[in-house]
Amino acid sequence: MLPMTRFCRAKLVTTFTIGILTAMLLPSSVSAAPQPDLQNNVREFLDVGRSSVPRADCGPGSAPESGLQGDVPAADRDSGRSTQGYRCNMSFVGGFPGRGGGITSTSFEHCAYLGSVLPGSLMNEQRGVQVIDVSDPANPRPTVTLAEPAMLAGTWESLKVNPRRKLLVGTGVPTLVGAGYLSVYDISDCAYPRLLNPGPGTNLLMPLPITTHEGGFSPDGNTYWASGLVPGFLSAVDLTDPTNPRVIWQGMTGIEAHGFGISPDGNRMYLSALGGFTVLDISAVQRRDPNPLVPQMGRVFWTDGWATQHSVPVTYAGKPYLYTVDEGGSGGVKLIDLSDETAPRVANKIKLEINLPQHIDSNVGSSMGGAAFAYESHYCAADREYNPTALACGWISSGIRVFDIRDPYAIREIAYYNPPARTGQNPNLWNSPHALASNIGIPLMSTPSVLRSVLEGQFDPLDATTSRTGNLVGGDLSTDWCFSPPEWRGSQLYVSCSDNGFMVLQLDNNVYSPPSDQRSVVGS
Repeated sequence: MLPMTRFCRAKLVTTFTIGILTAMLLPSSVSAAPQPDLQNNVREFLDVGRSSVPRADCGPGSAPESGLQGDVPAADRDSGRSTQGYRCNMSFVGGFPGRGGGITSTSFEHCAYLGSVLPGSLMNEQRGVQVIDVSDPANPRPTVTLAEPAMLAGTWESLKVNPRRKLLVGTGVPTLVGAGYLSVYDISDCAYPRLLNPGPGTNLLMPLPITTHEGGFSPDGNTYWASGLVPGFLSAVDLTDPTNPRVIWQGMTGIEAHGFGISPDGNRMYLSALGGFTVLDISAVQRRDPNPLVPQMGRVFWTDGWATQHSVPVTYAGKPYLYTVDEGGSGGVKLIDLSDETAPRVANKIKLEINLPQHIDSNVGSSMGGAAFAYESHYCAADREYNPTALACGWISSGIRVFDIRDPYAIREIAYYNPPARTGQNPNLWNSPHALASNIGIPLMSTPSVLRSVLEGQFDPLDATTSRTGNLVGGDLSTDWCFSPPEWRGSQLYVSCSDNGFMVLQLDNNVYSPPSDQRSVVGS
């Protein structure tokens, strides 16, 4: 990464910029005055968050980070200090590491479901998706394993729960994109899911006509949406009769279709793509109109982060917002004002110190040798939909981060738990994408933010040069990758990380009081 010439850096940034600007200017179903829109789009596109949220004030019993907020310094990785983890106002209650926690996992009532990743899903003693009974949070125990084709193929980011209908769904994604296989389970008895669709989607001779990388439910649980990355393929699967899932709409949505969020009424989808998202009107599918149309309502793109992951719809005083998460480029989490859905507006940003442009050199210096991701946000959950009080996020290599969001314009961090690194345990972690990907040591997902920092003259090669600089291959496990959304259970969080598997975490009472109407909101 460091030897790249200035010309190559500029060429890559220019290419990336032209691609996004082209997408921004594609025809839309929404008409508007072009000049003001173009000016606003360009400003939003180029804006970069340059301040971090205030640090948590760590109380008694904490073992706080030793460097920048969110960082795991090279010295701590080299000395083995990172194998002890860091914690601030949050503690470990119990867990089930298994062979790793997959890419994303999910939970319902007193149970958790560990996502699977290929080929580890075939190598594990209990092949497929592991079900965990958390009736005793200090001693979670495995019950059964789900071994249908989708579960064995790897569930990637598709394993989701709909609490209203008590359904669990996952699709088969061997690597990046999968096709055809989807399993629907009744989780009324959450510790012992019951397969509902023994035919379409689970019978190898009866695949569904879908592609998938990620997926999620409409709020009423009647539709499961499968998104299949490039070239922006999106499918709506009707689960009105969960024993017979069937595709009722498909479409091409643009350059890419990643994760999403869905409005509480099920009428809008906020579909992530590249850096930003598109607002889709899915009300015709929600109503089950014959031959439904899904028009585009609005879109927003940015360069401050990329590989946008998903969105969490919330409201403040009745006004609609999204918390939208970027998976790459140190984009962090963005608060989106949806007052005008034809022109979504970035209203605030949540970044850690290690994500700021002036610290990207230190970011690379400590993360080199840890595989493709550095310090990236991935999935978040709000503690309720209306006037939420807290947001908990899985932050790759920075652990589980919890923010006070009662005032969306004065967000601050209140707690974090970065689990102990499982350095040297690669051979035992068959179901960890981190362990499987650790043959690559370069933090490739940070490339756009590195290029920007270089072009702005903020990248100091000396700060990026550490004892880890030469670790280009054979990456270690000196941090964990926390991809999954931390799900709220009162003052506890249910979450999984790639290497440490499932964990129950306890927030200190002096930093968080759960609202009486708490309900974990992931968005899909």
